[in-house]
Amino acid sequence: MLPVIVSLPAVPTGRLQEAIGVEWSIVASVDLSQTLTDLDKSLSSIEAVADLPGLREEIAHLADEVGAPDLWDDQANAQRITSALSVKQSEVDRLEDLRGRLDDAAMMLEMADEEGDAEVRAEVERELKKLGKDIEALEVRTLLSGEYDPRDALLTIRAEAGGVDAADFAEKLMRMYMRWAERHSYPVEVFDTSYAEEAGLKSATFAIKAPFAYGTLSVEQGTHRLVRISPFDNQGRRQTSFAGVEVLPVTEETDSIDIPEADIRVDVYRSSGPGGQSVNTTDSAVRITHAPTGIVVSCQNEKSQLQNKAAALRVLQSRLLEHARLEREKEMNALKSDGSGSWGAQMRSYVMHPYQMVKDLRTEHEVGNPEAVFDGEIDGFIDAGIRWRKQTQMSEPN
Repeated sequence: MLPVIVSLPAVPTGRLQEAIGVEWSIVASVDLSQTLTDLDKSLSSIEAVADLPGLREEIAHLADEVGAPDLWDDQANAQRITSALSVKQSEVDRLEDLRGRLDDAAMMLEMADEEGDAEVRAEVERELKKLGKDIEALEVRTLLSGEYDPRDALLTIRAEAGGVDAADFAEKLMRMYMRWAERHSYPVEVFDTSYAEEAGLKSATFAIKAPFAYGTLSVEQGTHRLVRISPFDNQGRRQTSFAGVEVLPVTEETDSIDIPEADIRVDVYRSSGPGGQSVNTTDSAVRITHAPTGIVVSCQNEKSQLQNKAAALRVLQSRLLEHARLEREKEMNALKSDGSGSWGAQMRSYVMHPYQMVKDLRTEHEVGNPEAVFDGEIDGFIDAGIRWRKQTQMSEPN
């Protein structure tokens, strides 16, 4: 039997392409509509947790207090009120901005669908990607509810085991956090850098100034481990080195950390390391020892001895604030049994040989590009750490 050949009417190429384009347009529109719905649910959840009506009431109450004619008669109280007003207002502004952007994106998508405008649809898609990142970042922010979480962060990085490789690693970590701050446009103030003899740093102390910087970066505290072929070994052997990261909240004028002069010893010495005019030429660097606790801090990055002493006292106040917090936790038997958050808890590995990987040992979050991480791309690790910490706290018995 001969095959039966059925002749079908030809479809013009232009119409076929147009039909395919319409079909894909519908799919893309559905995808973007679902993205809008998901983002709206996430933002609504954040708004509920933040309690926008309650925040607005608090802002109105604080604004009344700020307007009081005798506000600055008590400077410490005035500082507390104005700081609280600024933080709460910025939170409301951020939520309102995200809600406005999401509403605008919904209107633009509706207009694009009605007019079949692919260019506008592409613009909506780009905006939704940005909104997704911003809402996710704010979602993580809602998990920061500690007493000092809204503060600026004071970081100290110290080279640990590993000799010159550890010192070099400490310098890489300092640059990593500074690049992270730069990516987010956060100011950084360096208080002290102690350089190692051959390369790198013995230690460095610096502040990152941003709302919730302490709450955000506190999950970075612990021991960091680097595995690589040592650039300082002429035989090209693999070296494992360690560096410690300490994160403290920056003290405020209202913290009432009283430091009697009798409790401290102030030593002055000549600054070391690279610097400009006045560095290495006068005894401007300051080291302060707090006798009751044995805490030692130093500052050498300012031009004058007086400035360095003031900066060192600010660092000492932060250390004493953390010391007092830990003492309270001990009294309440609230220290974590697994040592999480304690100095010396190994929390992340950076492997550059025999493979490329950076892995957080608590959250299992990992990436395969150590160089990008050292260039400040650590938001994924920070977000995973904050979520892990919250889950750990919720799973612990009261």
